[in-house]
Amino acid sequence: MRGLLFCCLVALATCESIRYEPGLDPSKTYEYNYEGTVNFGRGMPNLAESGVRMMCKVKIVGVSQQTFLLQVSDWAFEEFNGFPGKNAFDASPKLTKRIAAQLVRPFMFEYAGGHVGNIHAPPGVSDTVVNIVRGILGFFQVTVKTTQRVYEIEEVSIHGLCQSNYAIEENTETTDVIVTQVVDFSNCREKAALYSGMASAVVDKMSKERGESLVSTVRYVYTVKPSADGGLISKAHALEQQHFTPFNVKGGSFKMQATKELVLLSVADSAVHPVVGPMESKGSLIYKFVDQQANIPIVMQDLEDPVSKVVEMIKRLAQANIYDIDSDTTEDTIKVYQLLRVIPFEGLESMWKQFAGNEEHRRWFLDMIVEVNDARILKFLELRFKAGDISITEAWQTLLLSFNHLQAIPELVEMAKEFLTIPFSKSNSHLWHTVVLAYGSLVYKNCAYHTPCPVAVVQPLLDMAVDGLKRGSEEDMVVTLKALGNAGHPGSVKTIMRFLPGVAANPVDLPPRVLSAALQSMRLIAARDPHSIQDVTMSVFVQKNLPAEIRTLALVILFETKPPMGLVSTVTAHLLEEKDLHVASFAYSYMRSFARSGTPDNHFLSTACNVAVKILAPKFGRLSFRYSKALRLDWFNDDFLIGTSAEVFMLRSATSIFPTEIITKGKLHFLGRILELLEFGFRAEGLKELFGASIPGFKGDLKFSDVQAIYSVLQGWERLPKDKSLLSFYSRASGQEWFFADLNKELIQSVIEAVSPSAGKESPVWGMIEHLQRGISWHRTKPFLIFETRYFQATTLGLPLEVSKYYETVNGITVNAKAAINPPVTERLGQLLASEISLESDGFIGFTKDLWVFHGINTELFQCGTELKSKFPVSIPWKFAAKINIREKKFELDFPPCTKEFELLSVSSNVYAVSRNIEEPALAKMTPMFPSAIDPNHEVVRMAPAIVKSESDQIVTSNSCHPNARMCAESNIYGAGFCVESELKRMYYHDEYPLYYFLGYTHLACNLVPASIQSDQPVDKIHIEAYAGPSRQPTSVRQLFDTLRRLSKEATKQLSLSSGSASSSRGQSHHSRRDAVAENWISTPEAVFNIKALALSGSNKPEGYDAAVYYTPEEALESVQLIMSQVGEEANWKMCTDAIVDKVHTKAKAHVRWGAECQSYEMSMKAAATHPPGSGPTLEAKAYWTRIPEYMADIGTRFERYVPGVAFLLGFYQQNDRNAKQEVSASVVAVSADSIDMKIKFPEYTVYRQAMPMPFPVGDCRIQHTGNTTLDSLGHA
Repeated sequence: MRGLLFCCLVALATCESIRYEPGLDPSKTYEYNYEGTVNFGRGMPNLAESGVRMMCKVKIVGVSQQTFLLQVSDWAFEEFNGFPGKNAFDASPKLTKRIAAQLVRPFMFEYAGGHVGNIHAPPGVSDTVVNIVRGILGFFQVTVKTTQRVYEIEEVSIHGLCQSNYAIEENTETTDVIVTQVVDFSNCREKAALYSGMASAVVDKMSKERGESLVSTVRYVYTVKPSADGGLISKAHALEQQHFTPFNVKGGSFKMQATKELVLLSVADSAVHPVVGPMESKGSLIYKFVDQQANIPIVMQDLEDPVSKVVEMIKRLAQANIYDIDSDTTEDTIKVYQLLRVIPFEGLESMWKQFAGNEEHRRWFLDMIVEVNDARILKFLELRFKAGDISITEAWQTLLLSFNHLQAIPELVEMAKEFLTIPFSKSNSHLWHTVVLAYGSLVYKNCAYHTPCPVAVVQPLLDMAVDGLKRGSEEDMVVTLKALGNAGHPGSVKTIMRFLPGVAANPVDLPPRVLSAALQSMRLIAARDPHSIQDVTMSVFVQKNLPAEIRTLALVILFETKPPMGLVSTVTAHLLEEKDLHVASFAYSYMRSFARSGTPDNHFLSTACNVAVKILAPKFGRLSFRYSKALRLDWFNDDFLIGTSAEVFMLRSATSIFPTEIITKGKLHFLGRILELLEFGFRAEGLKELFGASIPGFKGDLKFSDVQAIYSVLQGWERLPKDKSLLSFYSRASGQEWFFADLNKELIQSVIEAVSPSAGKESPVWGMIEHLQRGISWHRTKPFLIFETRYFQATTLGLPLEVSKYYETVNGITVNAKAAINPPVTERLGQLLASEISLESDGFIGFTKDLWVFHGINTELFQCGTELKSKFPVSIPWKFAAKINIREKKFELDFPPCTKEFELLSVSSNVYAVSRNIEEPALAKMTPMFPSAIDPNHEVVRMAPAIVKSESDQIVTSNSCHPNARMCAESNIYGAGFCVESELKRMYYHDEYPLYYFLGYTHLACNLVPASIQSDQPVDKIHIEAYAGPSRQPTSVRQLFDTLRRLSKEATKQLSLSSGSASSSRGQSHHSRRDAVAENWISTPEAVFNIKALALSGSNKPEGYDAAVYYTPEEALESVQLIMSQVGEEANWKMCTDAIVDKVHTKAKAHVRWGAECQSYEMSMKAAATHPPGSGPTLEAKAYWTRIPEYMADIGTRFERYVPGVAFLLGFYQQNDRNAKQEVSASVVAVSADSIDMKIKFPEYTVYRQAMPMPFPVGDCRIQHTGNTTLDSLGHA
C-alpha cells in the first residue's frame, strides 16, 4: 500500500513539473529550419502554375525573460513558373541577396505563454520583410489547453483578431502533444484584409447566402514537447488554401495554396549575452499592409528616375496615337500611372511646365495625372485653379476624375474642401456644379471606409443648402441637394427635411424641381439609415395635396430602404383609399415588378410585394399607360453569382399630358456586391407648363395634324420666364451624379438664332463654315482608367494576397475635312439651301480597352499569381467625298476601294501564370495556363479524357478543344468583303461549370477585306447616290410594273372578298377605294425615294444595285412598294416587295419576290389584330413561302430543331402536330391585364404557353374593330 502511494505521489509531482504551454527559455539558443511555399493555379494536371519558395535557418536567443532575438541566416528565394512535374523552382540569386541584406541584423520580439507580443526591427528594414518575419513568428502563436480536448478561443494571429478552433491529441508513446488549429476567416473581429476601389459597390449580404466567390481556410498542426520550463514546439506545419472565381466557387475556381514548415534542429545553452542594437517598433503579429498604390500587380518596372521616364513615355504615347489608336501601346498607360504615383510634387510641377506649351502632350499629361491619388494631385490642382492657367474644360475634367480616383481618407477630404472656396471654381456654372458634386462623391467614399463618419466632412454642403434655402435660390438649392445625394451622409437627413413639406419644422413652398432633388438626395442614405428615410418618405407619400410625381418619387426612395412586410402593408392600405390614379398606377406597377424580382437583395421585399399586388390587382390592375408607370426587369444566376436589373420610371401628373419626369437606371450584381450602372433622368417641368393639360387639335392618332398641333404649342415657348428651364437632364454613374444641365429659354433662343436661315456673319455657325472651307484638322485622345478595384488579404507566410481588376481604355478621334460651297455663301446661312456643298474628309474613331484580373502575391519586390489579360480594340477609319444639294434633294457619297485587310474590332484574352521580380523586371515570365500544344487543325478537337485524382480523391474528367473558324461574306461587285474569325482553346472539366467557359485563349475578330476573287474591272471607287423626291425610273424598272399591276389586282380582289357579310354600301366604298389603287398602277408612278450603290471602274459601265420606294396613301388603305434591281451588263436579279396596310380592319400584308426578274423565289407575311367575341384582344401573324433558296431552307431547318429546347427553358409546352408545310404562324391572346396566351405553329410541331406573364399591361388594348376577322380573309398572293 505504501509502495502504491509512493508511486502516485511521484506521478503527481512529475505531472506538476511538466508544462505544455509553449514557452522559450531565455538562457537557451534555439535553431530551426524554415521553409515556406505558395503556389497559384487551377490545381489541375497539365495546367501552368506560378509560385515562390523561401528557405532559411532561424536562430532564437533570449535577451530577457520575455524578450528574444530572431536571427535569419542562409536565406534563399526561388520562383516557379511552368507546369508541375515538368518544371522546377528556379533560384533568384539577385533577389535573394537583396532580401538577405535586410535580414542580416536580428529582430526582437516579446513572447510569453505561447503568445507573440510587440515586434521590433532594425532601422531601414522594409515592411514587406517585417511581414515575412511575422510569417515565421506566427508559428509561435498557439494556445495549448490540456484540460480540454476541443476548444475555441479568439486570439491574435497574422490574419487578425479571429476565432480559432483547437483540437488536442496526445502521443502516449512520446508524451508529445499534437495541436491542430483552424482559423475561422469568416469570424474575425479585426481581419487583416483591405478593400480599395469598391466604395460604390454596396455589399449584398443575401447574395452571399447563394454562394461565395472567395473562400479561404488555414490549418496549423504543432508538435509540442512538454517540459518543466514549458512546451517546446519541435515541429509545426501550416496549410492555407484560397479559392477565387469571378463567379461561384462551386463552379470551379483559381486556387492558392500556401504551406510553411518549421522544424527544430537544436537547443543549446547560450554562450554569451546578445547585444541589441537600435530597434524600431513594428507593432503586433497582425499583418501590416504596405502602401500599395504604387505596387500595381500587373506590371513591375524599375522606378528609378521616374520623371524622365514619364516624359519620354508620354511623348511616345502621344506620337504613336496621333492619328489612330495603336493597340500595342495602350498597356503602357499602366506603366505611366505607376511612375506618376512615385513622383514627388515638385516633379509633377516640372513636368507641367515642360508639357504646358504642347497641346497634345498637355492633354495626355492632364488625363493621366488624375491617377496620382493622394495629396499631390490636390496641391497640383489647387495651384492650377489659383493661377488660372488651365481652361474651364480642362479644369472640370481633371477635377472630376481626380476626386473620383482619390484615396478617400479624412486628411484628403479636408484638403478637398478648399476647392469649394476658390474663386476659379465659381467662374463657370458647369465647373462649379462639378466641384460641388465631386466633393459630395468624395464624402461618400470616405464614409464607406470610415465608420462612423463625422458630420464635419459634409458640413460645408449642409451650410450651402441652408443658405440657398434662406435666399430662395432654386439653382443653389438644387445643386447642393444633388451633392448631398452624392454624399449619402446620414447626418444630412435633418437638413434635407427642411426642404420637404409636411416634414419640415417650418412650412415650405418650393418648386417641384427642388422637391424632386430633395427626395433623390436621400437615395444613398436609404442603405445607411433606412429607418429615418422610411419615416420621411412615408410622411411625404401620404400627403395627398402634393403633386403626384413627388409622391411617387417618395415611394421610389422608400423602396430603396427595402421596407419590411409591415411597412409594405401600410402602403397597400393607403393605396386602397388612393384617389389619384397616377400615384396608384405607379405604386401598383412598381410593386408588381418587385413581386417578380429574382435578385437576392429583394428576396424578402418580393414576398411582401407579392401579397400587396394580389390585394391591389382588382382595383388597379387594368390602368393604362396614360398614367404613371414603373417598369422593372431583373435576373440572377446562382452558378455565376451575377445578375442585372433595369428600371424605368415614367412620372406623370393630372395637369399635363406629357411625363413630368423620366428616369432610367440599371444595376449589376456581381461578387456579392451591387453596382449601380448608368442612370439618366429627364425632367420636363417647363414643357408641362407650356402644354398644360391638353393640346388644342391633338387627336392622338399621331398623324400630321397631331404634329402640327404640337408644333403650334411649341411656338409659344417664348412666353416662358427666362429663368424657367424647359428641360432638365442629369446623369449618374455608379450611383454618383456627375453631370446635370438645364435647357432654358435663353439657350433655345441662342441656338435658333445661330442656325436661322436669316443669320449672317455674326452667327457662330458662319465661323464654323469658314473654318471648314479653309480645312480643319481636329484630334483628341483620352486615356482613362475606368476602374481599379483591389482586395488584399494576409497569408500565413506574411505575404499579401491580392485580387484586383484593372480596366483601362484609350479613346481617340481624328477628323480632317475640307468643304467647298457653290455658289458661295455671302450674306446669310439660308443661301446654303440653294448651294451645292462638296466635302472631302478622312479620319478615325475608335478605342482600345484593356482588362486585367490578377490573383496572386504582389509586393514591391516580386509578384506571382494567375492573370487574365484581355484586349478589345475597335477601329473605324474613314475616307470619303460627298456632295449635298438640298434644293434638288440629292446626296452623293464616294468611297475609295478596299485594297488591304484591316481589323474593325476584335476581342482577345488569355490566362497566364505570371512571375516577376524587381531585380530582373525585363525577364518577367508569362506562361499561358493551357499548354499551346493543342491540335492546330481548324476543327473542334476532342482529346481522350484524362482521369486524374484530385486532393479529395474525386475523379475529374477533362477535355480539350480548339475550334478555329473564319467566315466571310464577299461582294465581287464592290471588291470588298466582311470576315468574322474566331479561335478558342479550352481545357474544361465537367464539374467546373461555368468557369471553364471563360478560361483559355480566346480571339474573335471582324475584318474588312478585299474580295478574294477580283473582277476583270478593278474598282476605282464606290459611289452611293440618294435622291428624295419624284423621279422617273429606267426602262428596266418600268417593265416590272406590269407584274406589279397584276399583283395589285390580285390583292384588290382578295381584300374585296374579306368584306364578307358587310353591307353592300360599305362594300361598294371599299371597291371604289381599291379600284383607285389599281388605277394608280395603270400609269407608271414616281418614286418617293431612290438610292443607288454602284462600283465605278474607269470607262466601264457601273455595276451595283438600284432601289426605289413608292408610297400610295389612301384613306383606308396604304401601299408601299420597294423595287431593287442589280445594275450591270446582263444583270437581271431583282427584288419586288409590296406591302399593304388596311387601316379599317387593322390588317397588314407583305409579299416579297426575288431572283431573275422577281420570279425565282417568293415569300409572304401577314398580320391582323382582332377582338373575337368571347376572347381577348388577339394578334395573329403568319409567314409562308412557295419557293426559297436552299440556304434559307437549311437555316430554317436548323432553327426548327433548336426551338424546342429553348421553348422548354422558357416554360413552353410542345405538341407534335403536323401543321401546314412551308408555313409558320403565331397567335397572341391577351387573357388578363398582365398575361397572354401564346401559340406558335411550325410544320412539324406546335409550342404554346398559357397565362404567360408580361412586364407591362396588355389587357387594356383599345381595338376599334371588334369583328371576328381572321387571317385567312387576307388571302394569298
